[in-house]
Amino acid sequence: MKMANSSSRDCRIVFMGTPEFAVASLRALVEGGYRVVAVVTGPDKPAGRGLHLQPSPVKQYALERGIPLLQPVKLRDEAFLDELRRLSADLFVVVAFRMLPEAVWRMPRLGAFNLHAALLPKYRGAAPINWAIINGEAETGVTTFFIDENIDTGKILLSEKVAISPADTAGTLHDALKEVGKSLVLKTVDGVVSGCVQPVPQEDAGCGGAAPTAPKLFKDSCRISWQKKGGELVNFVRGLSPHPAAWCELVAGSAPPQQLKIFAAHAEPTGDTCPAPAGALLSDGHTFLKAACADGFLCIDELQLAGKKRMKTEEFLRGARALNIEQGASAT
Repeated sequence: MKMANSSSRDCRIVFMGTPEFAVASLRALVEGGYRVVAVVTGPDKPAGRGLHLQPSPVKQYALERGIPLLQPVKLRDEAFLDELRRLSADLFVVVAFRMLPEAVWRMPRLGAFNLHAALLPKYRGAAPINWAIINGEAETGVTTFFIDENIDTGKILLSEKVAISPADTAGTLHDALKEVGKSLVLKTVDGVVSGCVQPVPQEDAGCGGAAPTAPKLFKDSCRISWQKKGGELVNFVRGLSPHPAAWCELVAGSAPPQQLKIFAAHAEPTGDTCPAPAGALLSDGHTFLKAACADGFLCIDELQLAGKKRMKTEEFLRGARALNIEQGASAT
């Protein structure tokens, strides 16, 4: 674990974040000897079957370490702003949190920087990990930048590249970037405190053309379009696995359509076109299940029917005899 140098140890840091991705950076700061004087995270949210209020992963860690905690509902609330001011922070470190109003990010004397899970200016937005895989990128990375009035547009501090393998999913890439990101956060704190990091405007960073974006994912944007080619669909499935998951509706016989999530798949090209109509399902009822797409078939390897557990295709088919998948079923 990298330890803070003497000047970094004197820096009063407020950390802002909510999900598990942010915990790695917070833990690295705390265990590295950095002075985290408070943590800001989202309000507890209802979750689970009973919809009981659950603390965020960042809150759980802060409570375990006895770090003062703020959970504002509104970031412009004067009471919250007053509490922040009383902390006399030198630097705000933000990882996977909300967009900050100017009254917040201008507060600390050294500024406020954010860790973004992409190589800015590419993939600005809420879902950079997902979209990098969906778009078939061979590499991505993490970037730290000073926060300004727009989303993910501030001056770049540091970045580090990470390769994307053909086997990567959004889940595995999330975990890899989380680890690389926590080290970059520590380097950035040291660089900002010492003045050794030179911020670079994003318009000077360049990306070889118009930068792809990473808009928030909604249910409709995760629905599979069988008119696409198999390679595109494989990337689509990988980029949404395990969450929120690519999905379609399974239509079999007279049974009502059922939502089917797909977590792993591979392409089986047949040429420029496919002999079956888009979405048609083929199966031997035992070992394989595949859906027709623009240039062949998407072979489904792991899936989940609504109300059921996630499973391998062979296991799914053993319990799906009544669906008559091999007799004219389709995915829509």
